[in-house]
Amino acid sequence: MDRPETTKWLSELLEEHIDPKNDPRVYWAKEVTFDYGSVSPIRVDYMRFKPVNNSVSGIEKGDVYCYEIKSSIEDFHSKNGHNLIGDFNYYVMPLEVYEKVMDEIPYSVGVMHKAEYLNLLGQMETGLVTAKRAKRKDQSDRGFFFAAALLPLAWSTASHAA
Repeated sequence: MDRPETTKWLSELLEEHIDPKNDPRVYWAKEVTFDYGSVSPIRVDYMRFKPVNNSVSGIEKGDVYCYEIKSSIEDFHSKNGHNLIGDFNYYVMPLEVYEKVMDEIPYSVGVMHKAEYLNLLGQMETGLVTAKRAKRKDQSDRGFFFAAALLPLAWSTASHAA
């Protein structure tokens, strides 16, 4: 399987993992750009906002998850796509890639990979599993930065629900 195909199926698996029931209350977007139009914009492959609840304080205390798709060792070693700016950050990659780069992944960054497993009904399923859980990143200065992220997430969620 070539790199674009691998990226495509990892993206499909991640979208299914983030929002398995196409729920409009799940706030997520793909290819989110920050500092658009600046000299050094950054793009995150996927972002998800998970509020504690739907109250004002629950939204303020919510968490931002960032996911970067890495389809090959070369992709992982490229300078692009290491925009780990969320409260919780994950690489999504094939197991074979993870096994080769696991010592290079920062302590706080989690990893997800494709796997086949038995569901609760005893049927085989294919999906993403977490090989390494992400640790919370210190975001003491996140205020405005992530408030700006909510608008494209809300906009994207509305377009997914339509």
